[in-house]
Amino acid sequence: MRLSEIVRNQRITFLSGATRDRRSRLEALDALDRAIRAAETELLDALRADLGKPATEAYASEVGFVLAEIAHARRNLQRWMRPARPTSPLLLQPARAQVVPEPRGVVLIISPWNYPFQLACSPLIAALAAGNTAIVKPSEHAPRTSAALAGLVRSALTPERAHVVTGGPETAAALLGERFDHIFFTGGGAVGRHVLRAAAETLTPCTLELGGKSPCIVCADADIPVAARRIAWGKFLNAGQTCVAPDFVWADRRIVAPLLDELTRAITQFYGPDPRESADYGRIVSTAHVDRLQALLLDNRTVCGGVTDRDARYVAPTILTDVAPDAPVMQEEIFGPILPVLAYDALGDALDALRERPIPLALYLFSQSRALQDQILARTRSGGACVNDTLLHLLNPRLPFGGLGDSGMGACRGRAGFETFSHRRSILRRGAGRDSALRYPPARLPLRWLRRLLPLLLR
Repeated sequence: MRLSEIVRNQRITFLSGATRDRRSRLEALDALDRAIRAAETELLDALRADLGKPATEAYASEVGFVLAEIAHARRNLQRWMRPARPTSPLLLQPARAQVVPEPRGVVLIISPWNYPFQLACSPLIAALAAGNTAIVKPSEHAPRTSAALAGLVRSALTPERAHVVTGGPETAAALLGERFDHIFFTGGGAVGRHVLRAAAETLTPCTLELGGKSPCIVCADADIPVAARRIAWGKFLNAGQTCVAPDFVWADRRIVAPLLDELTRAITQFYGPDPRESADYGRIVSTAHVDRLQALLLDNRTVCGGVTDRDARYVAPTILTDVAPDAPVMQEEIFGPILPVLAYDALGDALDALRERPIPLALYLFSQSRALQDQILARTRSGGACVNDTLLHLLNPRLPFGGLGDSGMGACRGRAGFETFSHRRSILRRGAGRDSALRYPPARLPLRWLRRLLPLLLR
């Protein structure tokens, strides 16, 4: 079936009204839930083949995460769908006002390879909960997971409701040539700009979940062993291929040495003396990305790690220190298991330097002082932030997740995802009983009276 035919059939389904009622939305979510549970073993095997993901990590960060997202949407759907009923100003009385969340229509979801199941399904769940039809284009760099996703969606839902289209960049380009009512893209900034340019041709609204160099600030009063464990966990999960992973650490010079020791100790505790042998450590998605990461290791002092195996798609958990601010590893998002640790002498200087960088998707800070936490948050900008931990802000479905500036636009997760795929339609209902002549020409009120009355009548 051609792409244009799939889009046309989904539009016919949407315009028929078949996706709008709550029962239809719940049935779609339930069918997706059952299909995911039935395909769990296939999904875990696919994630191991594509990214070397350990089963427990793959379940927690992908399959179980998605199932929890479905459960959250089901529990809250009735409340999310309920129209808001704002009051109307005196001038409009008698009247009833409503703001009704309505589905946008036929939506396109383009997802990346690093969490190929979660980042395809999370926006799909939001789109279905909001009453849309959806086409999902997963990444060709995770072919096993993409195939498993296509199979389970096909078993759960008709292609008129949701359909997965596999293929490479040419497929994505063909999809962007179709007319959609919303595009949800997760990936790199360069491709995100291309998506936005293509969407501009048809004035299609977009949500962009991008990335960036998410900094981690460690203050002198931080609990160093706890900070090191949480930073190492957040950085080396999925072999560092996480859009909100700590990209670099900026630590008070007084605690850099003990922090480096604790980071090294945490890596050994997590993955043993040789992480290559660990059942809990993943692999890089492709040899091309291994080559890219190897280039970032050049001319940098390695505290631990630094070992690579191109054929095995392996890059060891690596800590760098004494990194020059203009080094290549500090210029681009690393997206791999390499963590530069920099030292600052004055916190204000570090915060000023961060403000000169593009706005990151996440900011992490470790300090036991509430005043210091508030100071750092007030002087920095980021899509989201997490204090005294890493990554965990993503696990709260009641917190919107999204970027700002170079790290993206729009938000997802929970109600934020539902609202992303909904249009808030304003409706005012009035009767025909009262019809004051004052509203019609010719003017019956002097301008001086109108100046006084209008603010009172419209408040």
